[in-house]
Amino acid sequence: MGNETTKKRILIVEDDSFVMDIYQTKLGQSGYEVTGAGNGLEALKKMEEGTFDLILLDIIMPYMDGLEVLKKIKADEKNKNLPIILLTNLSQKEEVDKGLGLGANDYLIKSHFTPSEVLEKVKGYLEK
Repeated sequence: MGNETTKKRILIVEDDSFVMDIYQTKLGQSGYEVTGAGNGLEALKKMEEGTFDLILLDIIMPYMDGLEVLKKIKADEKNKNLPIILLTNLSQKEEVDKGLGLGANDYLIKSHFTPSEVLEKVKGYLEK
């Protein structure tokens, strides 16, 4: 039982269930506790319910885009040092720059990164 507390918790905010599944599976197999949220509103709700060690945040989503979610998360003092990695598509350079300006730590272009590379990047932030 003592093992449970050491599991790092990751929140994946992604409206594409296929992408979500791939990342959830890969990160879950690697020993992380992964929670998924299909949109920004759901993500904020999950953040109220528990704490996370890292967030993978899609920029383009229904209801509330990733940048809005990012602003709201970073507005909360307790999330100041929470690593947030943006998930983006190739054409979103402007949004990525905005996101990094709003406090995101990094970004991944979904089509360019294999799940293993995503895992490596996540590990880089969580194993520090």
